[in-house]
Amino acid sequence: MYQLQQTTDEPLLNIQEMQFWLDKAVAWGQADSPDSQKDTCLHLSKLKDFLQQLLTKINSMGSTAETMKRLPFLGQFLGRLCWNPYVTADAASRKLLFQSLWGLYSECPCNAVERKANQWIKKVFCQLATEEDDAATHATIKHMGVPPGEYHLKVLRKMVAWLQENTGKSCSSFSNINQRCSCDRTLAMSEACVPLVTCPEAAPLIGALLQRPMTCFRSTLSEDFLDALSSAYPSQSASLEEQAVVSLWYHSLPSLEEAVLRLLECVSTNTGSETRTLEQQLSESLLPKACAQHCSMFLVVNDIFRSVLKQAQWNEPVKCLIQTFTSCFLRELALQQHQARVSLKAWFPQSPQRLLVPLLTLPSEMPREAWRRHLNWLSSSLQRLTEEEEGEDGESSSSTSLEGHYKIFEAWFLLVQCAHWVHVATELLVTSEPEDSSLLLWLLTFYHHPTNRGHQRALQLVRANEASGHLHSTFSPLAPPLPVESLKSLITLLSPGSQQPSLPTLFILSLFVNFAVFSQQSLSASTETFQTVVDGSGLVDEAASLLSSLELKLNGGSCLSGDANRVHLRIKALQNTLTHMHTALGPAENPEHTLTV
Repeated sequence: MYQLQQTTDEPLLNIQEMQFWLDKAVAWGQADSPDSQKDTCLHLSKLKDFLQQLLTKINSMGSTAETMKRLPFLGQFLGRLCWNPYVTADAASRKLLFQSLWGLYSECPCNAVERKANQWIKKVFCQLATEEDDAATHATIKHMGVPPGEYHLKVLRKMVAWLQENTGKSCSSFSNINQRCSCDRTLAMSEACVPLVTCPEAAPLIGALLQRPMTCFRSTLSEDFLDALSSAYPSQSASLEEQAVVSLWYHSLPSLEEAVLRLLECVSTNTGSETRTLEQQLSESLLPKACAQHCSMFLVVNDIFRSVLKQAQWNEPVKCLIQTFTSCFLRELALQQHQARVSLKAWFPQSPQRLLVPLLTLPSEMPREAWRRHLNWLSSSLQRLTEEEEGEDGESSSSTSLEGHYKIFEAWFLLVQCAHWVHVATELLVTSEPEDSSLLLWLLTFYHHPTNRGHQRALQLVRANEASGHLHSTFSPLAPPLPVESLKSLITLLSPGSQQPSLPTLFILSLFVNFAVFSQQSLSASTETFQTVVDGSGLVDEAASLLSSLELKLNGGSCLSGDANRVHLRIKALQNTLTHMHTALGPAENPEHTLTV
């Protein structure tokens, strides 16, 4: 089969023969008479032989301008044949016409002739693919017995199939080094696809262009092509397969950034999203899978999360998104077994290397009896890191933000990404004796409140210890349900701004929910206390979200309790209590509470 890259010397085209076929093309017109249709069919075989010679001649020329100078009637000849339905209906003839047109396309037009030729070629392809209402077009195909739309789709599909076949051929696939490199056609193909990005029939070609091996510096995609796809894909106007979307993000940084920002906007406007729903959103977004395939893409996404978190350290929905994204990413990364293993340092170059592996290790990857020792080590290591950096500059350590504390922020950012250990620490705190929980409390306090706020971390820990002790007493196995008056102090703890410095509301609520779920107190007593405190604090939605998250983690095996059935029953009972509270309040009376810590 003839290849586009063939450069063997051929004899010059016979001028008389060229004139003969040009006269035929003029006489046939658009094959709208029985005589012209019959004559076209009779000459079709010999026409294909001539087109083959013509294509060889085109590819032997140094430029489009040279081709047009030597064959001045070439454009008129090809144009007339493209509008003859009896020529384009033949697959071999149509392929030769397409190849000839692409041979005339100039990647970098140097003069007015080549620029005009490029415009004309684009127009021919675009009209063949999209123009259905033109009267001349209807007249052209009326004798074929098919609707105009169906004819155009068939032409487009054939063109796409041929171009797709050729996009897979890069210069590295040639056995003959003298063959003409087709990589310089990639730019031209992608430019021609700009008006077709929303056309479903062009999706295979677009996908092939995006996934074409980058083996040559010439295999560049048009910026207009990437911009058009980036605009069409979010609105689902462009039909792309999963791997094509990943390739689009790989080629276009603005498109990747836009996808991340859309996800952040979606989460920020839907603060009540459960972890399960968030995981589904992330899976559908393809971002974790894309990042697991390309380290460079993960670094970009991670950098966006880092920047957003610096500006919104207390935004719980953003922290939840980062945690869930990292969890989904690590799962996808584990599936990429066929790829060469990349070191964790390459994925997390800014994270404290000493903490990297211990934090990225999942609880399910080590024995449960080792969890407490592991968490104590993490807490001690984080304490040393914060003391070292804050001790280097006493003035900056009084800052109310993490600006200037690079190591502390990166350690906290990694802890936010690996919050599975924070959840385990919270559960361990419930089953620990108060005197054995200082390291766990420090870790939890640092996670919820990483800044020192004017050297007040020590006071924060005092408040956290008081809250923990209060919860231990409230949910003691021997303690009966406390009256409402005795629970007012606990309700006050859950009120933002009630203390100086105040503990984050979500921190106290998380402890409270975990105590209600994992304590050894009777279910009836815990449920009664739970209902009273949640009702009094007004944090019904937040408590429901925490219960749902606990249930999901229990299903995933991240739970210390050996009696999973007992914990499931307690979670269901507490969830039913919240459901009854919602029903009693009614939609009009149920206030909305958004945690702004």
